[in-house]
Amino acid sequence: MDLKQYTHADALNVRSWLLDIHDQVYADDPDPFYSRERFSYYVDLWSGREDWLCISGWEGGDAVGYAYGSRFKPGGWWKGADRPKGVRGRILALSELMVVPQWQGTGRAKQIHDALVNAVEVDYVTLLVDSAHPKVQVLYEKWDYVKTAEAKSSDDSPLYSVMVRTL
Repeated sequence: MDLKQYTHADALNVRSWLLDIHDQVYADDPDPFYSRERFSYYVDLWSGREDWLCISGWEGGDAVGYAYGSRFKPGGWWKGADRPKGVRGRILALSELMVVPQWQGTGRAKQIHDALVNAVEVDYVTLLVDSAHPKVQVLYEKWDYVKTAEAKSSDDSPLYSVMVRTL
């Protein structure tokens, strides 16, 4: 798999492609929280950060998926949750990791994830997993993430498992 890296400066050029991948991944999810319109807000929010980083995977010229995130500012944490005691220092907030359906279950997600994590100097990586998707949480646990809390970032958001990995 070929990996490509994008930064804040590339955000406008990759925005529609990120949204298209999202549409493939969530094509069968009727929850309006996962709509393209809602997701586009988050793409803009995260990619608007100066330290935003995105890694994409490609096979034969076709997109496999991507992961993106940025560092939390000192004291920052996920809305609706308290930062765990002892989790201090440089923290990468992994906002999205998506792999198109045909490549799911092939190990590509781990490759993309690892490329993103290895591209930044951090002490911890944290992410949110929709609690309605326990298989995804189990996958992250296999990647050495630990559930530290639950959070609901807004009234209409799903309940999330807050997960942290120490590097």
